[in-house]
Amino acid sequence: MLVRFVEGRPVSPETTAFLGWVCERLKAEGKKALLLIWDNASWHLSQEVQAWLRQHNRQAKRTGEVRILVCRLPLKSPWLNRIEPQGVHAKRAVAEPDRILTKAELIERICAYLNCQYIEPLHQIIAQKIM
Repeated sequence: MLVRFVEGRPVSPETTAFLGWVCERLKAEGKKALLLIWDNASWHLSQEVQAWLRQHNRQAKRTGEVRILVCRLPLKSPWLNRIEPQGVHAKRAVAEPDRILTKAELIERICAYLNCQYIEPLHQIIAQKIM
């Protein structure tokens, strides 16, 4: 399991950065394709992410890189999303009802519960207006 934290909200630039990172990891392991099972989160459906996926797959087809196949879940079908129950159990296992955990505590507990390595978070890129 690969877990990557994001500083800020999971918006389109972070989604594409994450997908690029995953493809690099998979390529290093000799994989040829990534199957994504996605819900209908706004950052999954954004025009920016869709355009990035099309461009990435065109280039991957030409160069032999890792291609991405997206399978979308139907609306309002949480029983088809196999990660939903895991998310509920993970939340119960790491949270404390008495207090809010610090960011460091939460990261440590999530990594311990999922038995995954901590990787530096993706940093949100904020576009600045040029006047």
